[in-house]
Amino acid sequence: MVQASENPQAKPDLPRTPRVTYRMTAPAAALTEAGTLAVFGFGAGTPEVDDPRWLRVPLECFDAPAPVEVWQVDGKVVCGRQHNVRWSAGGGWLFASIELDERETGGIEGAAQQAYAELRQFMRMRDERSVLRIWNYVADINLGDGDAERYKRFCDGRAAGLSDFFADGFPAATAIGHHHRDPVLQIYLLACLDDGASVENPRQTSAWRYPRQYGRTSPGFARGMLMPARDALAISGTAAVVGHASAHEGNLEAQLEETLLNLEALLATADMPAGFDTHSSLKAYVRHAVDAGRVGEMVRRRLPGVPVLLMHGDVCRRELLVEIDGWRFK
Repeated sequence: MVQASENPQAKPDLPRTPRVTYRMTAPAAALTEAGTLAVFGFGAGTPEVDDPRWLRVPLECFDAPAPVEVWQVDGKVVCGRQHNVRWSAGGGWLFASIELDERETGGIEGAAQQAYAELRQFMRMRDERSVLRIWNYVADINLGDGDAERYKRFCDGRAAGLSDFFADGFPAATAIGHHHRDPVLQIYLLACLDDGASVENPRQTSAWRYPRQYGRTSPGFARGMLMPARDALAISGTAAVVGHASAHEGNLEAQLEETLLNLEALLATADMPAGFDTHSSLKAYVRHAVDAGRVGEMVRRRLPGVPVLLMHGDVCRRELLVEIDGWRFK
């Protein structure tokens, strides 16, 4: 993958980025629509649907009732299962997901290693092998101290499972802690026939260059990823990190403002329009449920009209109270 600054211009001959929307509709209805690559439901109240394109995300949404998230592409979609991997493909794009129970893998490190090894093996059989964006949902992500913290052990296992798969550059990614009763690790990704362009934030140290204090294995992700047609930016989980240090410990409002500054810096580096609009699908992950109302109010004030899902999730550093990720379309 190349750096964004090398070729920021639109490439209309390449596959258009999947459309990402939040909608109040039944999962079964969304799955019958033409070009549906994936549909996501949030929280314990979501139904069971026997379709590889349907995924129940183990995060509760503070919006009630919660919408579903729908990805749609231009083209016919096919889908299937390969051992633990569920997948769908169409229009030059691939969705793949895996969910493992830690109790069957010896813990979070073993689950991460097995999950990423299976995904790596699956991707090597596909034509759409350029992984552009990954989401990771980890139970009790901040439990443990030092190198024994579960997020750091997840990073160790992920690196072991991937081997050299991302030797040419990391995708955009999110890692968030969930509160599901079962210790499940859930991972899903978006890949394409064509390469994207990774984007770094000049206000932040690149994640793979973090110093040793953040664990034996640095987190492996880019701050953002320009899609192949340069028509959208996939934004990694972004929080109040300046350089490599967390900022404004204990101050929710200041952390959210710092996060928004980081988002604007990322957009500028990617040569994307400033700010967000009604086509920008974002998620705000809130650590403490009691803060959801304040975060929602601040988001509505600072990002008026922007669709933002408020999710109950733990940021990978325990001192961080809120994180935002999502999409910016041109």
